[in-house]
Amino acid sequence: MKNMMQLIRTISRWLLGLLFIFSGFVKAVDPLGTAYRIEDYFVAFGTQWAMPAAVFLAVFLCVVELSLGFFLIFNIFKRFTIWIVALMMLFFTLLTLNDAIFEPVPDCGCFGDFLILGNWVTFYKNLVIDALIVPVFITRNKYPSVYKLATEWKLGILVVVITTLFTSYNLNNLPILDFRDWKVGKNMTLENPKPLEYYLSYENNITGEVKEYLSPNYPFNDSAWLAEWSYKDMRIVDPNTYPTQVQFFDLVGNNITNEIFSDPFYRFLLVSYNLDKGDWARIQEIVRLKTQVEDAGFTFDVITASDETHIAQFQKESGLYTTYLQSDDIDLKTIIRSNPGLIVLKEGVIVGKWANGHFPDFKDIVKEE
Repeated sequence: MKNMMQLIRTISRWLLGLLFIFSGFVKAVDPLGTAYRIEDYFVAFGTQWAMPAAVFLAVFLCVVELSLGFFLIFNIFKRFTIWIVALMMLFFTLLTLNDAIFEPVPDCGCFGDFLILGNWVTFYKNLVIDALIVPVFITRNKYPSVYKLATEWKLGILVVVITTLFTSYNLNNLPILDFRDWKVGKNMTLENPKPLEYYLSYENNITGEVKEYLSPNYPFNDSAWLAEWSYKDMRIVDPNTYPTQVQFFDLVGNNITNEIFSDPFYRFLLVSYNLDKGDWARIQEIVRLKTQVEDAGFTFDVITASDETHIAQFQKESGLYTTYLQSDDIDLKTIIRSNPGLIVLKEGVIVGKWANGHFPDFKDIVKEE
């Protein structure tokens, strides 16, 4: 019986550790994305005053999750670790129950952008994790430590330092793994597009029955049928799955998304979801890059969610005069985790993405072919 309990505890501990490491890792590769999810909660609960703490809390959560996962695997700080894990899961279980019932946010982001789960699925997932905690928690005092206390501290400090450095690197650069649509190498154009589908509704003149037909699969050339049925409505269905739902508009409202993706030459997109919140310490380098791009005959666009008044003010203060486009701020936060960030496309393919402060030289971006 004792051996069986120890086996159950060991299996549960390893599963818990791996789950925490996985959950922490997919958040830590994109800590800014985790911060955006935390901001969503602040908005949902009316605590916008806490917005400035979102990035710190995101980094802290990533480091804690990763560290606890490794503590469980290494079986160090046993009592402390399982107490923190249990308290965290109590909090997140109650939080996700609230999410499932009231849906203040579409998803909790527990697995970042790697795996999007519905709110009820997330809650049930947390119940499974809670079940794994039970055998580890009730046996927390029964088995001696494998390591000496000094060794546990050395391992613990090493884990915390490494996870902090890893998370900080991804915060100050772009994520080392990109789980979103706008990843380098992806073709953003629609390949082999399918035609739009037109569904026509006809109503029977006598019975009032309504039937829907996929055009042209209806008896439009049958005069007797047309005498009995009258056209009522039409709906259009687009059967295509697009690489992205993000759209770009010029300042007069024209959708130029296809123009950008169909550009056969290099297309430089400087993305800033909010011009006022961007880090423009290197604006002169950006202006110089813009000049080099335009001198070479390529297009340089600034894409933002800021309004025209802020755009005009920004141009005056920065000297960055070029074409400005607009898009949704959430979409812009999604396509690149930097404000500003640089994206370069060619023939609709993303050839490069760079975070602010890491823009390469123009000659390194555009290679002779």
